[in-house]
Amino acid sequence: MGKRLKPEEIIAKLREVEVRLARGETAAHAARSIGVTEQTYYRWRKEYGGLQVGQAKRMKEIEKENVRLRRAVSDLTLDNQILQEVVRGKY
Repeated sequence: MGKRLKPEEIIAKLREVEVRLARGETAAHAARSIGVTEQTYYRWRKEYGGLQVGQAKRMKEIEKENVRLRRAVSDLTLDNQILQEVVRGKY
């Protein structure tokens, strides 16, 4: 498994592929030239296409915050369920 790239690096590689495609290269050849498979190129394009570097950084920060908040909500829900069971006398 290769090194995981930062969003800024991925955006730079996507721009490089766009330049190569504009010159007439195929997507497969352009993707190989940046060191990724064609499938990876399309996955990156779907996720990062059209984003600026600052937007990509912000998106990753928001995703991390979202994970943290979901975990907090699930913990609170579990606590609430336990307390309801205690009140009903199941323990």
